[in-house]
Parts: sequence; structure tokens; C-alpha cells
Amino acid sequence: MALEAGLLEILACPACHAPLEESKTDSTPELLCTGEGCALAYPIRDGIPVLLVDEARRPA
Repeated sequence: MALEAGLLEILACPACHAPLEESKTDSTPELLCTGEGCALAYPIRDGIPVLLVDEARRPA
């Protein structure tokens, strides 16, 4: 499920405040932090982004 473009424009990573972008894979919907040192992946559950650092997936 794609998020509205207007919503993506105002969302930011809670950890580093960098912009977020939707993941390109369809397996698990996520918002990816574009920050260079951060790169956390936040899950999207039932169409709602979960922007909690504790719920984010750390990069491999």
C-alpha cells in the first residue's frame, strides 16, 4: 500500500530528522531513512507508518 505523496513530504526520521522514502520491495512495507549515518527502516502496519526508533530495523 503506497502512502500519499503529501504525507511522505512531511515525514522525517525521528532519530536523525532526515527525509524518509518508501522501500522498493513489496515483501514488507517500510519507510527507509535517507540519512547517511542512520539508515533505519520503519515498518508500515495496516497502512500506518510506525515511527518509533525501538520498532525500527537496523541496517545489516
